[in-house]
Amino acid sequence: MVYRAFFTAVFSRMDPEKAHHAAFRAIRRGAFATRPALRRGTAAPATVMGIEFPNRFGLAAGFDKNATGVLGLLALGFGHVEIGTVTAQPQPGNPQPRLFRLTADRALINRMGFNNDGAEVVAARLAELRETPRGKAAVIGVNIGKTKVVEPDDAVADYVASARLLAPHASYLVVNVSSPNTPGLRTLQATSELRPLLTAVQAAVAESTQQRVPLLVKIAPDLADEDVDDIADLALELGLDGIIATNTTIARPDTLHTDRATIDDAGAGGLSGPILAERSVEVLTRLRARVGDRLALVSVGGITSPRDAKERVAAGADLVQGYTSFVYEGPLWPSRINRALAG
Repeated sequence: MVYRAFFTAVFSRMDPEKAHHAAFRAIRRGAFATRPALRRGTAAPATVMGIEFPNRFGLAAGFDKNATGVLGLLALGFGHVEIGTVTAQPQPGNPQPRLFRLTADRALINRMGFNNDGAEVVAARLAELRETPRGKAAVIGVNIGKTKVVEPDDAVADYVASARLLAPHASYLVVNVSSPNTPGLRTLQATSELRPLLTAVQAAVAESTQQRVPLLVKIAPDLADEDVDDIADLALELGLDGIIATNTTIARPDTLHTDRATIDDAGAGGLSGPILAERSVEVLTRLRARVGDRLALVSVGGITSPRDAKERVAAGADLVQGYTSFVYEGPLWPSRINRALAG
């Protein structure tokens, strides 16, 4: 493939975060949007959570943190873009370097730390985007998280502040309690902590907009099966619209092909890529058995090939998302996935 050769010759020699910014600039400028391969019909529309998705495959949160490239990303073939994670207060994220490639595993380790412009700025950007015809029609998920400097006792108010600002511009809203890169965030996955958080966000969404905005929660692959069940039960109890499974993992499995010294040098952070596929499918299958057809399930984690995407839908996913393989496979990747899902 041309992109793989380019990746090996150019991007692989660049700092991963600098390479990301360079690629994202090209996407925002529409450098790929006129390619015939990207314009070919790949639509297999789906109605999920009452939303008309042009297709089932979307871009997971983390790539477009600030809603600066939504239209360019949709032009590549993604059916929806989930922006964020956005926090109530702007923050720079963790010190660099904070993004690392495990090329032998087509994987990434990141400890970005929710670097973003803050809910107020992102909300204004989305409001402007929604004033355009293409922006109004776009399916844009908004993923919200906790500001790092906010104490755990004040986490609910922090999420509520983001929800009030962002919900009016979101196609759907995601409460992210599963990133490993904000201290204490994953403790919010305990149902005793999660229940008041989700209840408060639900109320904030209802108060901030007259439109129906579906609410989902994003969970980690590192949860025990019993905790997955508890969150599924809580989502049903509260009347949530769906669950996104799964985020990155803090595990460093022995099955990784990258040498251990390179992995250790990368340090802490969330691991993503094909290594996540097995656990992600396990969680998806468990959730579908638990919730039946009462919740929408979005499967993310380890989606690499068209076959992977088709298997997730067959296993019960209503929507599928990817991110890491976008880095390794390039701008034609979403269209390849969609042709498979449409077939």
